[in-house]
Amino acid sequence: MREYRDIIIRPVVTEKTMNLLADNKYTFIVDKKANKTEIKNAIESIFNVKVEKVYTMNVKGKPKRMGRSVGRTPNRKKAIVALKPGQKIPLFEGL
Repeated sequence: MREYRDIIIRPVVTEKTMNLLADNKYTFIVDKKANKTEIKNAIESIFNVKVEKVYTMNVKGKPKRMGRSVGRTPNRKKAIVALKPGQKIPLFEGL
């Protein structure tokens, strides 16, 4: 079994995700192989909160250029975690 800290890679802090905080939804980049149950258990154990629902999406990498060479940014998996009412993650509070 993988460690919980290996499943959650980093939080996503954008204007769009900050608007989701009003609905008590937090966004994270997660491991590509992680499923919803693993993500839920990882969030609950790391931040000591109760998760109501997990939404996941695979995000395809964007094409990028460096002079003549063309490449892509890596593909990633994003998870939006809805917490139960009254729950908060303190990591996002100061933003």
